[in-house]
Amino acid sequence: MADESSPAAAAKPSAVEVAKAASDYLRGDIAKELVDRAPGFGKPSIHLLKNFGTYQQDDRETRKAVDGKKSERQISFMIRTCVPGGKLSAEQLLAAIDMGDELGNGTIRLTTRQSIQHHGVVKGDLKDFMQKVHANHLTTLAACGDVERNIMCCPAPLHGNPIRDEMQATLDELAKHLAPRTRAYYEIWLTDPDTGEKTLAGGNAKDAVVEPAGVVEHEPIYGRTYLPRKFKTAFALPEDNCTDVYANDLGFIVVHEHGTILGYNVLAGGGMGVTPSAAKTFPALAKRLGFVPPEDVLAIAEAIVKVQRDYGNRSDRKVARLKYTIHTMGLENFRKKVEEYFGKPLAPCHPADVHGFDDHIGWHEQGDGKFFYGFNVENGRVHDTGDFKLKTALRRILREIKSGVRITAHQSLLFTDLSITDRERIAKILHDHGVKTSEEISTLRRWSMACVALPTCSLAVAESERVLPGLIDSLEPEVAKLGLANDAFTLRMTGCPNACARPYNSDIGIVGRTLGKYTIFLGGRLLGDRLNEHYKDVVPFEELSQEITAVLACYKAERHAGETLGDFCHRKGVDGVRKWADEWLAGARGR
Repeated sequence: MADESSPAAAAKPSAVEVAKAASDYLRGDIAKELVDRAPGFGKPSIHLLKNFGTYQQDDRETRKAVDGKKSERQISFMIRTCVPGGKLSAEQLLAAIDMGDELGNGTIRLTTRQSIQHHGVVKGDLKDFMQKVHANHLTTLAACGDVERNIMCCPAPLHGNPIRDEMQATLDELAKHLAPRTRAYYEIWLTDPDTGEKTLAGGNAKDAVVEPAGVVEHEPIYGRTYLPRKFKTAFALPEDNCTDVYANDLGFIVVHEHGTILGYNVLAGGGMGVTPSAAKTFPALAKRLGFVPPEDVLAIAEAIVKVQRDYGNRSDRKVARLKYTIHTMGLENFRKKVEEYFGKPLAPCHPADVHGFDDHIGWHEQGDGKFFYGFNVENGRVHDTGDFKLKTALRRILREIKSGVRITAHQSLLFTDLSITDRERIAKILHDHGVKTSEEISTLRRWSMACVALPTCSLAVAESERVLPGLIDSLEPEVAKLGLANDAFTLRMTGCPNACARPYNSDIGIVGRTLGKYTIFLGGRLLGDRLNEHYKDVVPFEELSQEITAVLACYKAERHAGETLGDFCHRKGVDGVRKWADEWLAGARGR
């Protein structure tokens, strides 16, 4: 069934759908607007650009009103790079850092999907930036947009582990299979418009990724209007759900025995985003759909993508993710439709499910006589500021030690293929640049993360990345006083309910409600397989620390032996926690 004749196509299409339909496979007017004198693009092109990994933004704090006119926007672009499974070389990460200095705002950001994000690129530098990414053997194609985005899997480089090797290889194959086939990316960004010849940064064509042979003028999987909304996929191991597999549109849980992958439990319909003004929107965990052998991974993924293509909502983007398609169709009807596209029945899920979570921070043996080091990067931001010179430290480590690199789903880095003698060397480099080692940060900080939010994200209603470190600063002594300094629980903060840092399945979720005020959620858990619940609303930032401290005091007083924070809040219930915590707060204020 082609997407053009799908049931979902009967309703009036949204503006984004109109732009895609008229775009000639994502071309639109991008090439023409790229060379005009305007600082930004028109609305149709803004929609299309996302499929090439870039968002048009402006710094909301620099908007200025001049002579009674409307405020002026200083337009720039965020660009995201696909890094399947978070796997990079030292040279690639160094090049990315250099690009941030040369064409961006002097920083890079490691994302919650194991990719790299740049901010502050101006329109005139977009093409040069894309060519530098291409010459770095990476791509921005499908890093954003209504397509399959960067696919995730556990980044731990454990050698001699056939399960992990096969999982990464399957991910790589699936990433290629679900990549858009349009030639538009190569025409717009990598080709000289006058000569038709491919142009690459530095002119070093031999170092560049070549245009795939399979790129054609039609989309066999997506069709001419691609998907109704973004689509996210992750792989996970039962013993290590470090990718938050249940938060994805499509998830694969590896089922293995005695060093052999038997197959994968297939999950569908996860997604965190919520629109506050639309009660019809909700966060959801993926549902267990069925089991497939390894050779069917590509086919089942394609079938699910095509069902979403043909039955997803194309008139209302607020309810266009796969979770809403499943909610509308019903899980059983959705499964039947997937089986129809798949061409055979799905086997029931294997009993295997997630039961462990490892962020891989610290020193670990790889299994080949070498080591990898998990280095915590707070909120994923790589920058130099004052005496804190993380960017400079990373450059030294990458140039001098030449380690492999992996990006984690917690916005941090793994340095791989290290010798035991590199331990002191890395610590010294970090300390020389005012940076703490992973062993020197608190457990609380280690398990926290935030989205970008203000000032560049157009959806943000409150701060996140810029204020979470200060919130952690204020919480650390309180956590220590309670004797909970070694307890691991996830604390995730976002500047709006769209939930880019996955706050709705964490132990403590803090979601921007309005400027300077937040909603607190409790009762998810580190495993990522349970949603949390609404605890308190419209909490001023200045009160977050004491509110969270009260929750932790309740946990300390009434937890069962071995009980995690999320499990405790779930067992006691948010009403019970709230009553206890409010009484504790009243007593604390009276002292």
